[in-house]
Amino acid sequence: MLLLPVGGTVAHRPRRGAGGRAPRPTRYGPIVSVFDTATAVTAAGPGRWTADLSEGWAIGGGLNGGYLLATVGRAVAAALPAKPDPLAVGAHYLSATRPGPAEIDVAVLRDGGSVGTARAELRQGDTARIAVLATYGDLDRGRDDVRTTATPPALPPPEDCVANEPPPALGDAVSLLGRFEMRFHPDHVGWARGRPDGSGVLTAWFRLEDGREPDPLSLLLVVDALPPVTFTHGLMGWAPTLELTAHVRARPAPGWLRVTHATRNIAGGMFEEDCEVWDSADRLVAQSRQLARLPR
Repeated sequence: MLLLPVGGTVAHRPRRGAGGRAPRPTRYGPIVSVFDTATAVTAAGPGRWTADLSEGWAIGGGLNGGYLLATVGRAVAAALPAKPDPLAVGAHYLSATRPGPAEIDVAVLRDGGSVGTARAELRQGDTARIAVLATYGDLDRGRDDVRTTATPPALPPPEDCVANEPPPALGDAVSLLGRFEMRFHPDHVGWARGRPDGSGVLTAWFRLEDGREPDPLSLLLVVDALPPVTFTHGLMGWAPTLELTAHVRARPAPGWLRVTHATRNIAGGMFEEDCEVWDSADRLVAQSRQLARLPR
């Protein structure tokens, strides 16, 4: 995705849903927030769902890949109702997806024991946009068995970090940035001021703008929400994702998420981007790796 220059620190903005109350978390059921409305799917026959992809999640040359992955993920969850949570989701992005109607075909390959696996394809007209292979289960199983050598990123408090402030003149071209708040580590925004540091690392606080708390489905958005880590190398612009694999490890606690993107290799006009998502309870709740093209 593409992110525009960021501004200074900002004060906390209260987040509210309809009627002035912050919406409550959902387990892919009732529509309670902008995210849930935008990723809603409707059954259209055996193994088929329809979606109305929202222009409010556009960035650069198309719709954000994480938003699209979450939309497909909701259809897969509907096809595997006894296994509601994404565990491992791999997506190949075949062509740029535009706002408007789309169809999602889901074929359940296995549904037994503790996990189910399905193949899904999102299409617009006769054009395939995304091909997905996903394994789903229930993250409430084994939730107390957590052993890790990973450590959460060290970030100053959100109020001491740097907020994204897209120029209003760009309007719908960066409408995605109005869907969530990001507060970047002050040491990781030199690229926005013409001083890229070449570190290959971006770290930021993240939360959905309208108050919806994180859940496993929304983590499929979060792993692709930050700007391309190539910005730290002075390579600015839209970086189309070719392939993205996400692992969801735990049901996130309410509150801000901390997100780290990192790359170690740029070659052949492409780069890998590794992501970690940590919740407010200091748990690693999602990981991903994607292969993307360098900004054009």
